[in-house]
Amino acid sequence: MTDNQDNFNVLRKIQKNPNATQRELAKELNFSLGKLNYCIKALQLKGLVKIKNFKKNPNKMNYLYVLTPKGISEKTKLTLNFMKNKMKEYDELKKELK
Repeated sequence: MTDNQDNFNVLRKIQKNPNATQRELAKELNFSLGKLNYCIKALQLKGLVKIKNFKKNPNKMNYLYVLTPKGISEKTKLTLNFMKNKMKEYDELKKELK
């Protein structure tokens, strides 16, 4: 899987459930916890994701992951690329079957 594919999947999951823990996200994405942490930090450095912790929560391990406007734009771009690639694969398979 490519980095773009991983980024797309992480951005998609975060947008769907910003309250999910890293463990939950890692399990849903079939990533190791370390890989997910690496991806989220990379997305944060690119300005695509904001990470906020709940200051009043005694359990400081709870975070909220929020896509930035730049992150939403990147997710849209990655979605379009993903769809183009799938359509290309579909067309190639169709040609093979003829």
